[in-house]
Amino acid sequence: MSVVLLAGDGDSTWIVHNAMRGSFELSAVIVEEAPSVTQILRRRARRLGWPTVAGQVLFVLYARLTERFSKARRAEILRTNGLSRDRPSAGLTPVASANSDAVIALLKSLAPSVVVVNGTRILSQDVLDCIEAPFLNMHAGITPMYRGVHGCYWALANRDPEHAGVTVHLVDGGVDTGTVIAQATVQPSAADSYHTYPLLQLAAGLPLLTQAVRDALAGDLSTIAVAGESKLYYHPTIWRYALNRFRLGVT
Repeated sequence: MSVVLLAGDGDSTWIVHNAMRGSFELSAVIVEEAPSVTQILRRRARRLGWPTVAGQVLFVLYARLTERFSKARRAEILRTNGLSRDRPSAGLTPVASANSDAVIALLKSLAPSVVVVNGTRILSQDVLDCIEAPFLNMHAGITPMYRGVHGCYWALANRDPEHAGVTVHLVDGGVDTGTVIAQATVQPSAADSYHTYPLLQLAAGLPLLTQAVRDALAGDLSTIAVAGESKLYYHPTIWRYALNRFRLGVT
């Protein structure tokens, strides 16, 4: 009975990795290279238009410039919840893409009982069908209402705080569209912002993810039905972020 972590290289992955390692034996940690930023921007521009994408890029640049101001609060959340973002120095299997033939071959050879997915590109159906095991993901938002990114931020910006939270779900071929296993809400304080919301969501979601893995290993994984309008969110544009901050105080 083994667990594989299939993930992108980032803080949230190492937080999940370190939490999972404390509860389960990971037979492999497969880490994909980050997708090309140029390709991502071009695809998004075809969907949203270049003016919107330009506004999103400006927001990302602003976020990077202001990240240092949340350092103390982020450290507090990590410490309070016993979370570690330390990257392991060994035991990682790098791959060019989570959808590569190499990943399919590796999963087939390992034959894990559960695959935990975090921060990868959308998985292909070939990957999802290559083994008889559930693929589980912890999404930083309440689905189906808040798919995509910044789920907590958008719930607050929409004056919908009761849907600021996290979802553990089965992975399918869509963007955060898999069947829901469990959900939890978070309650950000005045000290929190888009820099710290994801950590609050990780802290709330990790116990749910851990239990989901346990249930899957025991052959007792169950799902729940969740009602709500399905909507996909992206980064806010810099002008939308400024408006939400000025009018609603959402940071």
